[in-house]
Amino acid sequence: MKEQMVKAKRWFAWAILSIFVAGLFSIPGSVMAWEPKKPVEFVIMAGQGGGADRLARLIQSIIAKNKFSPQPFIPINKGGGSGAEALRYLQDKKGDPHVVMATLNSYYTTPLRSNIGVDIKDFTPVARLALDTFLLWVNSESSIKSVDEYLAEVKKAGGKWKMGGTGTGQEDSLVTGMLEGRFGVKHTYIPFKGGGTVAKNLIGNHIDSTVNNPSEQMGFFQAGKSRPIAAFTPERLEAFPDVPTMGELGHNNMVYFMQRSVIAPPGIPSDVQDFYVGVFKKVNDSAEWIKYTNDKSLGRAWLTGNDLTDFFLKEREVHRKLLMDAGEIK
Repeated sequence: MKEQMVKAKRWFAWAILSIFVAGLFSIPGSVMAWEPKKPVEFVIMAGQGGGADRLARLIQSIIAKNKFSPQPFIPINKGGGSGAEALRYLQDKKGDPHVVMATLNSYYTTPLRSNIGVDIKDFTPVARLALDTFLLWVNSESSIKSVDEYLAEVKKAGGKWKMGGTGTGQEDSLVTGMLEGRFGVKHTYIPFKGGGTVAKNLIGNHIDSTVNNPSEQMGFFQAGKSRPIAAFTPERLEAFPDVPTMGELGHNNMVYFMQRSVIAPPGIPSDVQDFYVGVFKKVNDSAEWIKYTNDKSLGRAWLTGNDLTDFFLKEREVHRKLLMDAGEIK
């Protein structure tokens, strides 16, 4: 009898242990899921004040406000060398689960223009959140109100027309190259560290025009200090209903977008990748993000996984051709 009681107690103990262990693996979001153990470095491959910087800091604030992560995301600007500093930093953080990076199109162009030992196919895709847009801007004090008037003034300047933008070979210079290639005009391209600085220089009349993103010029536009005269988009932007597209004006195929995505270092585990995808999906679905993208004319464009890597590699080839056409690479 005593032996039977001992066996019963042992069976009961094993049953309880089995139920507990099974519970650990069956409860969604259990302690088995990976979460960051320290603050996450949120690297920005651009300087302060521009579209990439503002966007990353907005995303960081949405994550913090809604407690989408148990650890804070800390924005860190590494815009040196047109983003080369950030790309090398992320490459050297291989396998580090506490680093992610906000990208823009210099994600493609900088490795194409410079031998920095980086191949973007090696990075871990997290999420594409949006496609940002470009407009052609002049100071509101200018008499220019149309693309035809703009081209006439640029031609009259004989190559001395100052177009402000971010670093040579980056997005703004590629859009400027599109204008030059299509219309046979020449600008003096003035590079700045970030789009915010570009916008300020237009308002200060230190440059003659820009192709800023809407978010970079919106404050000045709303204050009546800058004037958009054309959009490099397939359709008119909701925030600028009176601004025609280049296509409407008869200049087809003059469309250009800036991807706004997040990546992680090479070699991070899949559960870490899943955690970050989950965080940014919550950002993507948040009321704050939806309002911002509507107000600033960004197209929400959620994409993850292998599809995102395929998108990156396709866009790299598009930008290879743009750089070749601009004489930036052979």
